[in-house]
Amino acid sequence: MRPKAVTLPRAEAPRRAAPEPSIRAARVADIPALLRLEELCFASDRLSRRSFQHLLTKGHAISLVAELGEEVIGYAIVLLHGRTSLARLYSIAVEPTRQGRGYGLALVREAEARVLADGRAVMRLEVRPDNPRAIARYRESGYREIGVYPNFYEDHADALRMEKMLAGGDRPELRRIPYYAQTLEFTCGAACLMMAMKTLDPGLGLGRNLELKLWRESTLIFMSAGHGGASPYGLALAARRRGFEVEVFVNDDGPLFLDSVRSSEKKEVMRLVHEDFRAEAAEAGIPVVHRALTADELMGYLSAEAVPVVLFSSYALYGEKEPHWVVLTGHDERFIYFHDPFVGTEGHKTPIDCMNVPVSHPDFDRMARYGSAGLRAAVILKRRRETGRRGH
Repeated sequence: MRPKAVTLPRAEAPRRAAPEPSIRAARVADIPALLRLEELCFASDRLSRRSFQHLLTKGHAISLVAELGEEVIGYAIVLLHGRTSLARLYSIAVEPTRQGRGYGLALVREAEARVLADGRAVMRLEVRPDNPRAIARYRESGYREIGVYPNFYEDHADALRMEKMLAGGDRPELRRIPYYAQTLEFTCGAACLMMAMKTLDPGLGLGRNLELKLWRESTLIFMSAGHGGASPYGLALAARRRGFEVEVFVNDDGPLFLDSVRSSEKKEVMRLVHEDFRAEAAEAGIPVVHRALTADELMGYLSAEAVPVVLFSSYALYGEKEPHWVVLTGHDERFIYFHDPFVGTEGHKTPIDCMNVPVSHPDFDRMARYGSAGLRAAVILKRRRETGRRGH
């Protein structure tokens, strides 16, 4: 199901002072009341019992209800993006006969306070461009437009994207990097390489065929479970074959990711693939520097029209023990922003949740490394001086 438009209830002036609602965390026992609100407030895109059950028990979310006495008269659900600084107001509803009394705004303010207390500093939402009343209410509450996502809703309407910096300040200008979501659990490196190449060569076509080709060319074959992930050397070679200048920075010159598998046979295969990648990179003249780049250096490359693809720890990001690749898109004095190619098939995330994700500078330093040895790696893509080949 696509997310519904997040619409604050109508803002007519109340005829008499409205009683203050009690706002608390939603519980599974509230699901019948939440379903009733869905029926009353939305003609389509209604959340199901199963969706509420997931959000209240397994979803990475903050879910609130507003009560008058013992009656649930509204709710708000905020999705949290892993362990980053980003939150997204996913859905809000107030019982129609109670609208126009400030209950929706009270829910939004309480959600913002709880998000901030949870260590998140940026709240986003989507709203239909043909809903000027809701847009005006959000603007009054400090939200600013950050873009339009085309063909977002079930009726193919666009979504106006809005954002609020909960800790104050303005959003920085971010690099315009096209977004591509990985279509398989193990193709994050290939998806990031596609985003970087598309930025430097807007005419490059993106699709699953290219994603799988890049993965085949860059994979280390094995990982802790299932198929292998991408090597920085393999990603660099795949980019060079397509005509891009590239540099590799890695703080370990030995075989990578060996601690992700237990089998000695698999370790040996990964070692052989690594040695082959290194030899090919040397033959291709790809610069390889055996040290980690600082955040300032990475941002320097981004400002110089290069695109950094950076190794992340999925454990630090999502609590999963796998290496992960992201594409950096910008920074300010508080945050570093990145595109995360992993949307996933469970929960209620969309590509919008994974674009320009903010993470604090200290958290970035913690996330941009992998494993107990603190492996740090980055692949820097640049335009080629001479015309290179596309696709393949």
